[in-house]
Amino acid sequence: MPALWIAHVTVTDDAAYAKYAELAGPAIAKHGGHFIARAARYVQLEGKERPRNVVAKFPSLEAAEACYHSPEYQEALSHARGASERELVVVETSE
Repeated sequence: MPALWIAHVTVTDDAAYAKYAELAGPAIAKHGGHFIARAARYVQLEGKERPRNVVAKFPSLEAAEACYHSPEYQEALSHARGASERELVVVETSE
């Protein structure tokens, strides 16, 4: 079943996070993921507000998890650490 990678982010260092974004996109695509929402308009109804919200769709939960642990994504993530506060969850869809 497909899975959604859902990230809620507050960027604290724009330059470093830009490098993360530059590298993360190709890593996500390499694992079959594609963005379906990225820094779009949103309404915060509950919980902690994060101004950047990203949703990527993967062919499976395993593909999304493999992407996260891949060397390519970990290299991208090294630029986000210390440059953002974020939560990331992967949720299997019912499609």
